[in-house]
Amino acid sequence: MEFVLAQANTPEKFCAALSKLFGVRPKEVALLRLEKGLLKFLFPEQLKTAGSIPVSSSSSVASHTASTKKTELFNTFAKIKHARVFETVKLTTAEEADHSEQASIQKLMSAPILSPDRKVLGVIQVCRKGFELASAGPDFTLDDLQQLEVAAKVAATLPFLKDAPE
Repeated sequence: MEFVLAQANTPEKFCAALSKLFGVRPKEVALLRLEKGLLKFLFPEQLKTAGSIPVSSSSSVASHTASTKKTELFNTFAKIKHARVFETVKLTTAEEADHSEQASIQKLMSAPILSPDRKVLGVIQVCRKGFELASAGPDFTLDDLQQLEVAAKVAATLPFLKDAPE
């Protein structure tokens, strides 16, 4: 797994590899880079222009992950109070659209991407969407969370995250 992820030289390829690893749709993986106190989406492409997330003043899971430098796992995410603004952004074209587009995040894993000196470079999130918990697929496991932590370590070595402006 580490070798495959290390070969991914773009955010798109890295996230595609993660989606295969966790058995989720490609658009159920998000990669954010920390730039000047803001988390900015590198993937999915459609969220690049949807805005950014302030680490210091946001209640989002991504900002919490970045500020605490801890991985998080939510298998009942829909019950957790969170901003749904990014869930409302259309991630597919009309031709690609399927019913999963209207589904909401039911399960979520979030991991910080840390430099060797433990500076936050970004956040990786993997989710499972569904119309209700039962339709979102299997729960994420602690093994999945450990694999996401390994993926975050690999991500920290990749140029598209290492070269983030301070």
